[in-house]
Amino acid sequence: MLPPFISQTGRACTIPDSVNAPVQERQPSQVHSGLKAKERGQFLNPDPIKGERQEARLQGKAYTLPQGNPLAIGWQILLADFRIIFERDPAARNWLEVLCCYPGLHALVLHRIAHGLHLRQLPFLPRLISHFSRWLTGIEIHPGAVIGRGVFIDHGMGVVIGETAIVGDYTLIYQGVTLGGTGKESGKRHPTVGEHVVVGAGVKVLGNIQIGNHVRIGAGSIVLRNVPDHCTVVGVPGRIIRRSGEGVCPLDHGQLPDTEATVIRVLLNRIERLEQQLQTLQMISGNNHASTL
Repeated sequence: MLPPFISQTGRACTIPDSVNAPVQERQPSQVHSGLKAKERGQFLNPDPIKGERQEARLQGKAYTLPQGNPLAIGWQILLADFRIIFERDPAARNWLEVLCCYPGLHALVLHRIAHGLHLRQLPFLPRLISHFSRWLTGIEIHPGAVIGRGVFIDHGMGVVIGETAIVGDYTLIYQGVTLGGTGKESGKRHPTVGEHVVVGAGVKVLGNIQIGNHVRIGAGSIVLRNVPDHCTVVGVPGRIIRRSGEGVCPLDHGQLPDTEATVIRVLLNRIERLEQQLQTLQMISGNNHASTL
């Protein structure tokens, strides 16, 4: 018998209203109780089971964990992780295939268990679960990392997410992505990625930087600086080549500009203009020489 949230076709998923509801703007007073933020040189490790509201500031951003039964909240988050796969991946045929054959989902489930234990400051076991997850899926997520709901790690092999990284809701991460540090910082040393972000294959986002909402990062890019909302970043190092107001489907990777081809085209045009100027100067010089004779 199919679970109640799966239709007979295996494609359509019906999630409780609290999960289907659009993401609401977060207020500074509502803070994710799972957030580990650097505040006065110390990390906050609140207990989410008590439902206490703890405030922490991280580059002006605040995160919220819904108040209520922790088991119900965890179930809703897992349903969102499951449902987003059918929306993002056309290869997802049915619920059984997704449950058994998607390492990104397995890694997220194990991470959420490890993260819950990590918040309780339980030693060793969270790291052991994380290590097992890496062995099973090829995806390494530190138990301290904060991962929003509806995140989809596609393929996933080689993904590394550091201890103080934060990944916003409904972000899409492809294989080979690193959300890491630069080795020069302590405390909050990993990136904060906003909501509805697409991080292409092989991308490296390094350091305590901010990636805005609805950002697209092209495959193979290395991002070392903050990126505002609604931007497209490509290249090494990453450069913003499209800003807010230029709407493009976030999954349409064919629309990502080829910056190297653009640079080569500009250089070739410049060479052509210089050759024309040189020919003109040679003609003038030849005419002057002939007139002197």
